This record gives sequence, C-alpha cells and structure tokens, in this order.
Amino acid sequence: MKDRISRVNSLIQQKIAEILQKEIFIKDILITVQRVDTSKDLKYARIKVSVFPFKYSEEALKILKKQLPNLQRILNRVIKIKFVPRIRFVLDKTEERAGRVERIFKNLKN
Repeated sequence: MKDRISRVNSLIQQKIAEILQKEIFIKDILITVQRVDTSKDLKYARIKVSVFPFKYSEEALKILKKQLPNLQRILNRVIKIKFVPRIRFVLDKTEERAGRVERIFKNLKN
C-alpha cells in the first residue's frame, strides 16, 4: 500500500505541475509543486507549493484556492485511477525558513 501511495503522490505532483503551468498564470510569480501527501485511504491529497518571491505567497495561495474546483475537475480528467483524491493546497515555507536561517548566519558572521 505504501508503494501505491507514493506512486499516486508522484503522479498527482507531475499532473498538478503540468496543469498549473497551463492553466494558472500570475504575473511575476513562480509557483512550484514541492510535495504531495495523500491520505492512506487515497481520499485526500495535500499539495505543498512554494511561491517565489515569497512575499506574494498568500496572494498566490488565495488564487489557487479560488481555482480549486476547476483544477480538481481537470485533474479528475487526466488521472486514470478509480478514485482521484480531493486536493488541497498548502504553502511550503521551507525555503523561506532556510533564507531566514541564512540571514541569521550572515549576521553572526559580521
């Protein structure tokens, strides 16, 4: 079952990235699908996205959530599995945290 979930995660990540590239355009903002976590029962998938520049992350997340029904419909069409998980977007703050740690180290060095 674990192997199946990881294959579904990979498939959803690939397809959502393609869909976002074709369907969602936000000027001067880059949205990257970092990771997909699908529940064990394959009913829900949490899609972690990173946004560059980070200061526009809330705006980008708001747009993704507004477009969620449309994105889910497209995903349902392009993925050929019995039940396509319901998707939800969350912000991946790893890069922002790494940048903050880097700035702290720079300050300590000076």
